[in-house]
Amino acid sequence: MNKKIIILINFILILSFLSCTDLTEQVYSDIPLNQFFNTEKDVLMNAGRAYTKLQSYPEEFSLWTLDEIASDEMVAPGRDDGFVWDGGRWDQIQKHNVNPTNKILTLAWGFVFEGISACNEVLYETESSPIEFEGKDKIVAEIKVLRAFFYYWAIDNWGNVPFSIDFTDRTLPEQKDRLFIYSFLIDEITSNVDKLQQMPDASYYGRVTQGMAYTLLAKIYMNALEWTGTAKWQEAIDACDKVISTNAYQIEDDYFTNFKVNNEISTENIFVIPMHSIYTKDNFYWYTLTLNDASRATFDFKGNMWDEFVLEPGYLDKYATNDIRQKAFLFGQQKDKNGIDIVIDGEPFIYTPTVDNYMSRKKWEGARCCKYEYQPNLEYYVNDMENDYVIFRYADVLLTKLEALNRLGRASEMLADPDLNKIHTRAGLDPYTIADLTDTELLNELGREFAWEGHRRQDQIRFGVWGDTWWSKPASGPNAKLFPIPISVINANQNLIQNPGY
Repeated sequence: MNKKIIILINFILILSFLSCTDLTEQVYSDIPLNQFFNTEKDVLMNAGRAYTKLQSYPEEFSLWTLDEIASDEMVAPGRDDGFVWDGGRWDQIQKHNVNPTNKILTLAWGFVFEGISACNEVLYETESSPIEFEGKDKIVAEIKVLRAFFYYWAIDNWGNVPFSIDFTDRTLPEQKDRLFIYSFLIDEITSNVDKLQQMPDASYYGRVTQGMAYTLLAKIYMNALEWTGTAKWQEAIDACDKVISTNAYQIEDDYFTNFKVNNEISTENIFVIPMHSIYTKDNFYWYTLTLNDASRATFDFKGNMWDEFVLEPGYLDKYATNDIRQKAFLFGQQKDKNGIDIVIDGEPFIYTPTVDNYMSRKKWEGARCCKYEYQPNLEYYVNDMENDYVIFRYADVLLTKLEALNRLGRASEMLADPDLNKIHTRAGLDPYTIADLTDTELLNELGREFAWEGHRRQDQIRFGVWGDTWWSKPASGPNAKLFPIPISVINANQNLIQNPGY
């Protein structure tokens, strides 16, 4: 059986147990813990409920879209037929002027804190269960690091956030500052990482491993200067070296292997969100978010496309003409599945990289994303994408180490690394020389390698360009580095203080 299906089946089985509504049957959520957890499998399946909270990350209204639209690599202009504008909610994010009532903001917050709550619940149930078996502490460690990952997202986007790790505590959580949460994350990861699975295998696909935990730790250290005022570049390097030393990952020969429909074959992907058209239905549907209906001739899609998100004009300028990573986007004359130019009503079907009017985009303006391989017969709400969504890749570990070394004036230590060089050479480019490594080039390289992977906002803030102007976005002040806490959350918890400027 496909290895990613194994974990998905476990998730779905446990969810079906907990959602039983047939009054003639025993309601599993009412069973005492000492009766429900009878086997190791029961405990593991229950832990899967926390992982399922990740699955809505790449949806239209979630954290991914909030971060991407706010960055300089994705935009949702108003269309000339009046669609997409959505009352200006995308425009608020694009221009760093987000209202605390914004729907995308509210759902992004909910995504993060529902994930934290699910982890708290699973930890309480697992630690309260009387069943003991070898590896139980490993499951607890997994969920603690997964919870740390959700909190990492929280302090990155909102700074000072409500904090609770006790599922039984029904009081309104107190707001903790970034330094407190940062310190908690470092302690939580370093205290649990040795208990995690070291070598990734089929049974740990899509689960927290040592590679995932050390990659997360490196990302936290990389942002320590922004979050706490104290740089931790060497600590980031050390965390990257922990991943490297496992010898468990390698840079794929083909960049796009990481994003194929069956990308579980990738040896570069460290942590993914498993996706499937049945078991995780209605979560991963980028094809309809970005493409125009005319692209059905290329990909054999069914149904209508929403034609909403495009690559921000000017972003392609970051790529050299021979950089194959440009192929993550569709632009220029489009061809059908047989390689024949598509012409519709006498008009050549051409995606232009430019958009003439931010308020009134024409139907084929804007480059479209095809980074993830599209399988045929996709139709929203019927048959969605089965590519597993990539959170962390080995390329991220290597480029994180390079950036940290460069900030310490030691980038030359890594320039002979064959895996680092392969990131560039597989893209059709020459390896870096020390003269190449300016801050601008490093930021551009991160943008090319990880476009639309949810990295860009954090990278732009770390490199000090978040307040700059870019396409249809004015200059923004330092307060824009944090999103507002949703007004519904503020109103529900008197312990919370809104972020400055909102």
